[in-house]
Amino acid sequence: MSLLDTLSARCRIADPQHLAIFRGLLTVALFTLLGKLMSAAKEMAVAYRYGLAAEVDAYQFVYNLVSWPLGIWASVLAAVLVPLVARMRVSSPQAIPRFRAELAGFTLVLGVALALLGWLVIGALLRLDRSGLPAHSAQLAATALPGLILMLPLGLLVALLSTWLLAAQRHVNTLLECVPTLCITAAVLLFAGGSISPLVWGTIAGCACHLLTLLAPLSTRRELETPVFTRDSAQWQWFWQGFGIMLAGQALMSFTVIIDQFYAVGLGTGALAMLGYASRVLSLILGLAAIAVSRATLPVFSQVSADANGQVYRVAVSWARLMFAGGVAVMLLSYLAAPWVIRLLFERGQFDATDTAQVAEVLRYGLPQLPFYFASMVLVSYALSQRRYGLIAWSGVIGCGGKVLGNLVLVPHLGVNGTALATMAVYGLNALFFWLALRRRSLPRRPAPCL
Repeated sequence: MSLLDTLSARCRIADPQHLAIFRGLLTVALFTLLGKLMSAAKEMAVAYRYGLAAEVDAYQFVYNLVSWPLGIWASVLAAVLVPLVARMRVSSPQAIPRFRAELAGFTLVLGVALALLGWLVIGALLRLDRSGLPAHSAQLAATALPGLILMLPLGLLVALLSTWLLAAQRHVNTLLECVPTLCITAAVLLFAGGSISPLVWGTIAGCACHLLTLLAPLSTRRELETPVFTRDSAQWQWFWQGFGIMLAGQALMSFTVIIDQFYAVGLGTGALAMLGYASRVLSLILGLAAIAVSRATLPVFSQVSADANGQVYRVAVSWARLMFAGGVAVMLLSYLAAPWVIRLLFERGQFDATDTAQVAEVLRYGLPQLPFYFASMVLVSYALSQRRYGLIAWSGVIGCGGKVLGNLVLVPHLGVNGTALATMAVYGLNALFFWLALRRRSLPRRPAPCL
């Protein structure tokens, strides 16, 4: 018997959920690895063309602001829709097509509204010189805004279709996430000259192609309905029940990226670019493990409507401990390899050895977050499967507060390195919060002894 067969047999004997998670983990990890390799190629191309130039600062400024609501929407959809669909498949499968059509219509309206709002708000920041960017970078950002704002309607639809695939435990959506990076890489390499336009229009082309590639598998399975602009489905009450709380929590948690951005732009030209390069390398590490685990565990945990005896909780804690240990190992290895990785990925063209040393240092300061992030993703999946949305909201408050406090303390002494190190407070506090809150409420209480 092979090692893989032996491991699978032991998982099956211990708990069927371990085997389901293990299978999903392998699939998502493979797709995530391929996607992250494509992302690394894109970062290499951007560094080759631009280095730490003002174009990168301007692009990152607008891209991060536009991506903020997209990240919130994607996180909230996965958190609310996956458990809801799992329950609908059991209780009322005939209601799914109508709800899917109405949710698509709602997403289209929301995307157009957010695009208009984003164009007005970000445009006002740039026109009124409230962005914190140097004058030249602000002009470049204003040039990029009309194109990048199209990410909002396209990105909301992409997140919706990806979540429907995830709810069906079809992890091809993870592989398809490499489509935008391929488009950006092609645009940057094909159109030289140092202009910001290849970055902007490569991003928009990537969003459009990503949407088209997601339509194909859903259409093949006849899970693609024409959008309907009504909200008559009975499932909306359950959707809104978790949506509002999750929206608040995810908005606060993801706002930490915006906080870092405004701290970085005040540190001079190139600081935001350094933070951006280091963050993208961190995202390669985080995505390979944390995204794989969260996407593998959430559908499995969601299949159980209740956890009265605490069995699912014990499965979640086992995986959280495993991921924490894995995070420590990855952190140590990444610390040693940081200069080599940055040199391999970026040091060419406009990105020189000095830039490599600076970005590698920022990356090293960001690594302590890894163990806490890995562990918290498993606990978050368990909380979502049990509809513990209040915990998610409080985690956003704790994370945002920890980030602000960390930046206030660390940035004056460490500069841009302080913004990277402060992220450890976000996920360290959240991991502790979820462990304490879930332990108190999930384990069955022992009956009092009879006298």
